[in-house]
Amino acid sequence: MGPAYVAELASQLAQAVEDYLELHPAAAVLEEGRILFDLRHAKYAISDAHGRCVLQMWSEERNIVRTVVELQPRAHCLRLITRKMGADKPQTLEIVPSNDRRTPTARNAARKTYQRILERALARNFPSARVDGMRSAMDLEHSFGPAYVRGRLLQGTRAEAVVGVGSSESGATCDGVLTIGLLWLELCRQRSEARRHFDGLKVVVPAGAWRTTAERMARLNHAAASFELFTLDERTEELERVEFRDTGNFESRLVRAFNAPATLERCRAGIDQMMALAPASGRERVEIRARSSSEAVLSLHGLEFARVRHGASTAGFSSADAVTFGAGMNETPLCAETEELCRNLLDRLFAGRSPEGSHSNALYRMHSERWLEATVRQDIQRLFPGMREDLLYCQVPAMSAGDRGMLDLLSVDGNGRLAVLELKADEDLHLPLQALDYWIRVQALNGDRQTSLAGGGRQLCAFERLGYFPGAEVSPLPPRLLLVAPALRIHPANEQVLRYFAPEIEWEFVAVGEDWRRELKVAFRKRGGNG
Repeated sequence: MGPAYVAELASQLAQAVEDYLELHPAAAVLEEGRILFDLRHAKYAISDAHGRCVLQMWSEERNIVRTVVELQPRAHCLRLITRKMGADKPQTLEIVPSNDRRTPTARNAARKTYQRILERALARNFPSARVDGMRSAMDLEHSFGPAYVRGRLLQGTRAEAVVGVGSSESGATCDGVLTIGLLWLELCRQRSEARRHFDGLKVVVPAGAWRTTAERMARLNHAAASFELFTLDERTEELERVEFRDTGNFESRLVRAFNAPATLERCRAGIDQMMALAPASGRERVEIRARSSSEAVLSLHGLEFARVRHGASTAGFSSADAVTFGAGMNETPLCAETEELCRNLLDRLFAGRSPEGSHSNALYRMHSERWLEATVRQDIQRLFPGMREDLLYCQVPAMSAGDRGMLDLLSVDGNGRLAVLELKADEDLHLPLQALDYWIRVQALNGDRQTSLAGGGRQLCAFERLGYFPGAEVSPLPPRLLLVAPALRIHPANEQVLRYFAPEIEWEFVAVGEDWRRELKVAFRKRGGNG
């Protein structure tokens, strides 16, 4: 078995795993029937370097690195035969489409049981009110799924909306409960009789799954409705109130900024080498960005196709560029033997991934959100006049309470006021509250101010202390929240949720034309908050 065959086999294994995970974005990874990773929250990387298919997965709880030696497709999962460093025997991992492995019958039974438990808990804890209309039936018209139990608490002319989610549901489902609750409150108010007023919303989540909802609830407009958060222990049927106002501020951390121009200069030789292979007619469409202090990436409309890593040479003490190419996980070192392959791949890429390309071409459809992000980056002042194009950061890692997140775009305007940009190329019911998560992190980092001698005795926020926005004075005002999506891909419920945001959260939703790949045009914009 020659080296070429081994390398090809490793590449095939990596591609098969990558294809499965791309087809099932909500997949879960199991070992001996136990869920190791929920890939809606965990991260993974696959490589086929040095003739091995290496799979790495990490989350807040654990990290694993395995060499995949064999794949065994099954009817409802993808089985991986793997080897762990230092282990004598291979280990089996299973990748399943969802972490919910229950049968539909079992799932429905668990939800009905939870509904009865919730009804009893509400009746016992609020004896002066009547529990009414509890249900979990699917209601596509109003975006209600069967995972959430909805109902009302009635007390004379007053009423409250109630929404709950059981402990058997996934973490992502639990985190989505506040979106459903706000929509349910809005519907209750619209349908209420003239003699009854819905004062607010009670949200019930499993014990240990309240943190995200608490952060979000603290940033709602409490003049628009009263909000209460509870946890429910399904075993004891006890409700416990969560004081979300005292738990809304969690520690946020940020990675240090690096000198992007210096990185590009260090990687210049490798960048020029790769650009020489790109079709001459399309080189102006290539975006070159620094990913770290030693790595630059080349992308075409948001799709990365080459990387240049600057480091120590294997031949001595001098530095050298390691240049690789390939979309997705098919990363191949650039050398004399692979130069023609690279040229052919780039020809296909530049022909297929073009604003004038065919919608049926996979390269055209791939990573549409990244394409939208790249388009907005290059023409941000068309959408948001006054935004600083020279101080625009993308995919900024920020952590809160152990949860690592990536801010789509972060910038400041001419007055130094921060702006958080969240983009979606497709319809997403939970877009407003997901964007609020990032706003909360940025607000916490901006509020973390310390007097600095290097800043002339001025109080610097965490961004300034860690090297972001050089030359600008970041304003202490709350960040703006800017949302961008194609006009026909905006979920109709998004605006309802945004109206419940606290007044200090100044938001702006810009809808762009459906032909945004060819030309970025504003179809309409809506604003809210104090702005």
